[in-house]
Order: sequence, then C-alpha cells, then structure tokens
Amino acid sequence: MSYTPGTDALRHIRPLLLQAQGLTATALVRLTALDNSTYTNIAGSRAGLELLASVVSSSSLAGTDLAHVVLANPYEGAQFAGYPADDEAVRTARHAEAIPKMNGHLNDAVHQLDLCAIGCHYLAHGITEDLTTTHKNKPAAVQQTTGPALTPAQYDALTALNGGGRLYESTTRGLGVTRVATDDGTRVSIATFRALAKRRLITADTSTSLYHGQKITVTEDGHRALTQPRHRAALPTSAATAPKAAVTQGARR
Repeated sequence: MSYTPGTDALRHIRPLLLQAQGLTATALVRLTALDNSTYTNIAGSRAGLELLASVVSSSSLAGTDLAHVVLANPYEGAQFAGYPADDEAVRTARHAEAIPKMNGHLNDAVHQLDLCAIGCHYLAHGITEDLTTTHKNKPAAVQQTTGPALTPAQYDALTALNGGGRLYESTTRGLGVTRVATDDGTRVSIATFRALAKRRLITADTSTSLYHGQKITVTEDGHRALTQPRHRAALPTSAATAPKAAVTQGARR
C-alpha cells in the first residue's frame, strides 16, 4: 500500500481498521457457536477451540496495530495561536520521522492477519478431519439405532435444552437437591433429564461444579431425535374409557 502521511494515510487506513475489527467480531461469534455445538464432544475439539480463540486474538492485535498507525500518522491541523505554522522543511521532517513507525505497525498487522488466515485454514481442515474420523470410528449399531420414541415431556425437555440449559445442585434443609434450569424457562424434571442422559441425548460438563452450574449440551443423537415428529400425549385411561362406559350403562337401562 502506498500512501502519503496525513489525510491520505487516514483515508487508506480507516477501512482496514474497520475490516480488522469486523473480523474479530466474526471470529468471536464463530467461537461462541462452536463452543455451544456438539463438536465439543469430539476428541480433539479442544485444540480446535483454542485455535479459533487464537484467531480472535490475532485479529484483535491486527486491529490494534492499525490503530497505532492512525496514532503515528502526522496530521496537518493548525497550531495554537502564537506558534509558527509548519513550513515545508518541518513538514518533511515530521513525515520522515512518522513513516518508519507507521510502516512498522503495518508490517505487524500483516503478520497478525497472516496468522489469522493460517489458523482458519488449519481449523477448517481439522474440524472436517475430526468429524470424518469420529463417524468412521462410531459403531454401526450406534450410528443406526434411534431407540424408542421420546415421550412428549422428553421431547419438550430436549427442545428446551437445545436452546441452552444448566444442571445445578443446591442444599435445602441439609439435603442436596439437583435441578435443571433452561434458558427459556421451560421446566424440566430431574427424572426427565436422567432419562435423556441415559440415552446419550444430552451431556453435562462435569468439569464444572454443580454449585456453579454444569452446561448441558444436546448430542448428535439428541439432534437426530429432534428431527423426528413429536408424539402426542395419550389420553388418561378414565377419559379414554368414559364414552364406552356411558354407552354400556345406557344399554343396560
């Protein structure tokens, strides 16, 4: 990039700085999405998350380097009253002093953006390879087995947990009580949670204390279960048999 220090340099650097900040925001959104996905259940996924975090860091540093270019840029505003205006010799000297600093920051930004590109390339390759390897190593019985249909309560609980939830334990009257909290406020009983966990449709992050809340993640099998239609709840026995009983009694009369 060729530029002249001053207004011309600001005109060139401004869009680059905004793009770098946009890259940081995009990388952070992708990291959050990946951290909330079923990818975290795959062996080796931690390295992928750490690599994407490094992309967030490098893109942010690139933005900082470009901001330093803006800071090092010599501006041509008027001096305070009583000070002499810069002549051509002073202006040339200011530019000569600023250019090496600005170029140094630009080179640093290029280096950080190179690291971003390399990180994104390896991350895309790594995720593809991890998913392929996991699918190949998964037993055929596990790949094809869907298990019994979810009850309406289980289906609703799984849908709610897919939007986010945590497992907590609190002490009430000296007894430990385990409960499930969903982000959308849907009530999920601990019995339903355990039924879903037993079928490996959900997992809880046991690396975190129950008192702080263990993040609940819907697994790949759980996502597949959600693609199936929700079964309707069966009518209570008394309600289902009431019409028949009424007809029988009428016949006897």
